[in-house]
Amino acid sequence: MYRKYPIDSGEVYHVMNKSIAGFKIFNSVQDYNRMMQLIRFFSLPKPPAKFSLFINRDIRVRQIGFESTVVEISQTQNSSIRLLSYCLMPTHFHLLVQQLTPSGLTNLLRKTLDGYSHYFNTKYKRLGPLWTGPFKNVLIEDDEQLLHVTRYIHLNPTTAGLVKKPEDWPYSSYREYITPDEVEHPLTNRAGIIDMKASEYKAFVNNQKTYQRELAVIKKQILE
Repeated sequence: MYRKYPIDSGEVYHVMNKSIAGFKIFNSVQDYNRMMQLIRFFSLPKPPAKFSLFINRDIRVRQIGFESTVVEISQTQNSSIRLLSYCLMPTHFHLLVQQLTPSGLTNLLRKTLDGYSHYFNTKYKRLGPLWTGPFKNVLIEDDEQLLHVTRYIHLNPTTAGLVKKPEDWPYSSYREYITPDEVEHPLTNRAGIIDMKASEYKAFVNNQKTYQRELAVIKKQILE
């Protein structure tokens, strides 16, 4: 599939997709959790089974839980992507991902979006596509842009008026950044790429002046 912005291994990308016509695709805690489970599961280069079989029948899932099981499996595999930050919103999502192997990012998004569409349509007795089309990706070109994009991602819920503080939104990686010791099974792996101290990052995110200056640039890139 042709992409305006090709995806190269070793590079970091801001990835986004949204629902058709602004349709609300996350309606409950269960919906948000299913999407995060799919992202975690399909981040594995070699998932051990179909997702539905894994989550319903794998003995380890019943014994130690879904997240613990996937983390355990991931320790035996070389990763194909690194998730650096994320935010799920009622009608769309943002991911910041480093691709480590060819097609790693494309495979993750294809399987995750297909899996969530099947889950959503089954649960809500709906037919037809859920997403507007192929995901959009924008190359991150330097460390400054990288940090500004993480802040843009984490401030989405406050910008939309869903919460007053970004840490009040449970469906993003912001808590993994500012209170990492309190997150038992983080989705992100930022070591060696984003090593800012938690207190410094929290201050950075709350620095609205700089954020407002960068916001228009980030929106233009992701919408082009």
